[in-house]
Amino acid sequence: MYKNYCNQLEQQKQPQQEKMSDLAELWTRLNGAKYPDECKSLLKQCLTQEMFDQLKDKKTSLNGTLADCIRSGAKNLDSGVGLYACDPEAYTTFKPLFDAVIKMYHKVDTINHPKPDFGDISKLDFGDLDPSGDMIVSTRVRVGRSHDGYSFPPCSNKEARVDMLKKTEEACSQLPGELAGKMYHLQGMSKADEQQLIDDHFLFKNDDRFLGDAGGYADWPVGRGIFHNPKKTFLVWVNEEDHLRFISMQMGGNLGEVYKRLVNGIQELEKKLTFAKKDGYGYLTFCPTNLGTTCRASVHIKIPKLSKLPEFKDFCEKLNLQPRGIHGEHTESVGGVYDISNKRRLGLTEYEAIQEMRKGVEEIIKKEKSL
Repeated sequence: MYKNYCNQLEQQKQPQQEKMSDLAELWTRLNGAKYPDECKSLLKQCLTQEMFDQLKDKKTSLNGTLADCIRSGAKNLDSGVGLYACDPEAYTTFKPLFDAVIKMYHKVDTINHPKPDFGDISKLDFGDLDPSGDMIVSTRVRVGRSHDGYSFPPCSNKEARVDMLKKTEEACSQLPGELAGKMYHLQGMSKADEQQLIDDHFLFKNDDRFLGDAGGYADWPVGRGIFHNPKKTFLVWVNEEDHLRFISMQMGGNLGEVYKRLVNGIQELEKKLTFAKKDGYGYLTFCPTNLGTTCRASVHIKIPKLSKLPEFKDFCEKLNLQPRGIHGEHTESVGGVYDISNKRRLGLTEYEAIQEMRKGVEEIIKKEKSL
């Protein structure tokens, strides 16, 4: 599965003795924290002494260890999940732990994700969810992807990140039509380009301590890049959290156009790049919360009346939707505008996920208008 990266395997290796010593310290810290007062992460709930003893000496072919997977969660006892994959093989090598966390987070009894299915984009039964333009401010759909055969941030290195950026830039340079654009390297970026990306809200930062302790910002900003087309409706983030994030977005509520553009972009890039996936798990990502379709479809929508109702969050929950502030998770709404997205990533196809989001948003619009 990883033949395309065998020639760089040696560069990925770290002193094993040092990592095992690190593991003992991490486990002592995590195991010693009282549940739920001091730590209530999924990692804390799932990693028992028996499981720890079963997994502590294992490593992947890319030299990933249990320490690499739990380091952030053990250092940050206030983590919600606390577990990151060291590389694509982690889902197999440390299967008991990852399966337990995946089932708990995604609320599934079994892990049996279907094969990818984006539907027939020439025959979509949806388009603009808000033709009047009165309620939906913008629409965005994104997916995560991992380069097959490369480690995730805990075990990656400068050479690998630079190589991934190079491969991605080459693939993006051949995108046709409205997808065509330019790659901006974070390293050596001009002040003018940096300011423009900040103004466009495209520039990702290195300020998340959970991600930082998982190795997410090592060698920053080397090997990081942002690609976008001139209309700024199709973007590729390189080595932000996952190796790759593909994003389709535009103002207004035309989910049909946004979804078609994203699927076209994915299919074009699949001709040049190979992505990590696993039967039953879907596309593999750095964080197990994004597994499966990896798809997050969202709208920024004006719902000042509905959002004030005590049952607002329950209303969204029943539709498998997640409401949050427009500046991301744990932020507040501004002017009654909320970010509404699909909640389920695992156990359904991409087409089913987009339909679930579409139908849920239509229900939210109907409810808001009735108030």
